[in-house]
Amino acid sequence: MHIPDNYLSPSTCMVMGAAMLPVWTVAVSKVKTEATKAKLPMIGIGAAFSFLLMMFNIPLPGGTTGHAIGGTLLAILLGPYAACIAITVTLFIQALLFGDGGILSFAANSFNMAFIASFLGYFIYKFIKDRAKTAKGEYLGIIVGSYVGLNMAALATAIEFGIQPLLFTNAEGLPLYSPYPLSVSIPAMMIPHLLVAGVIEALFTVAIYSFIKKVSPDTIFEGTKHKIHPIYGLLVTLICLTPLGLLASGTAWGEWGADEIKNVVSGGKQLGFTPAGMKNGFSFNAILPDYSVTGLPEIAGYLLSAVAGVAIMMIIFKIISSFHKKNSREIPKS
Repeated sequence: MHIPDNYLSPSTCMVMGAAMLPVWTVAVSKVKTEATKAKLPMIGIGAAFSFLLMMFNIPLPGGTTGHAIGGTLLAILLGPYAACIAITVTLFIQALLFGDGGILSFAANSFNMAFIASFLGYFIYKFIKDRAKTAKGEYLGIIVGSYVGLNMAALATAIEFGIQPLLFTNAEGLPLYSPYPLSVSIPAMMIPHLLVAGVIEALFTVAIYSFIKKVSPDTIFEGTKHKIHPIYGLLVTLICLTPLGLLASGTAWGEWGADEIKNVVSGGKQLGFTPAGMKNGFSFNAILPDYSVTGLPEIAGYLLSAVAGVAIMMIIFKIISSFHKKNSREIPKS
C-alpha cells in the first residue's frame, strides 16, 4: 500500500499534499493542546507498533504481498489525531531511511494510511461501541473498524493509481505514470485486501488491544498513568518476529521498481513498457533500502532495521515531550 515515487504525477502529489496539510495542522494542534507530557512518548510507542506491523509482509491472492497498518489500533489507544501523527512519522521514516514508499508520494500515503485508516476505523469503532455498550460490542467495533479502515485505505490507493492513465498520457496515448486504469487497480487492490489483509489487520488489532488492555489499561486513550514495561516487552517480541515478513515472496501490488514494471503480468497480459514518468522521474536513494544492510544477511539486516526504526520513533517523541510544557490536563503528583 506504500505508493512509490513516480507512480503518481507531481500534480497528484501536490493535490494530496494540499489535502493533508489541514489534517496535519489540526492533528498537531490537537496533540499539542490535549496530550500530556507523559502521554507524548506513548505516541512514539504507537508509531513503533505501526512500523513493526508494516514489516510483517503477508502473501496475498495473486502472488503479491500486503501488511497491516495499525490505524484503528493506534486511534483507540492514543486518539485519532495522535494516531494520524504517529503513522505520518512512521511513513516519513520508512520513505527516508528504508525506501518504503516515496518521498513525493508521502502525502498520498499519509492520506491513505494515517488519515483514512485511523479516523474511519476509529469512528466506526466508536459508533458500534457506543451503541452496543458491552464488551462484545466493543470488540465488534474493533473488528469492523479495523477491517473497514484498512480496506478503505486500500480503495483510496487503488483510485489514486487508477486515475493516472486517465489523466496523464503522452502523445501516443501511453500512460506516463501508473499504467493501470481503475478497472484493473481496484480489483487488484481490493480483492486481496478484502479477503486476507483486512482480516489480518483485524486480528492484529484485537490481539494487541487485548494484551494492552490486560497489562496496561491506563495507556488507552485518555489514560493518565502508564505501566509500559509490558508494552516494551511486546515491542521486543514483535522485533524478534519481524523476519517472518521475509517469508512472503513477491512484491506488493503497485510497488514494482521502474526496472521491473514492464515485465509485470496483469490480466494475463504483460505490460511491455516502462511509463516515461517512471523511467525519467524523481530518484532518491534510501540509506537502508528494503530494510537491508550491505554486508549483512537478509535476516540480520531486517532485524537491525526493525530495531533502528523503533528506536528512532521513540527518540523523536521523547525529544518532543522534553520541550512540551506541562498542561492543565496533567494530574499533578501527590
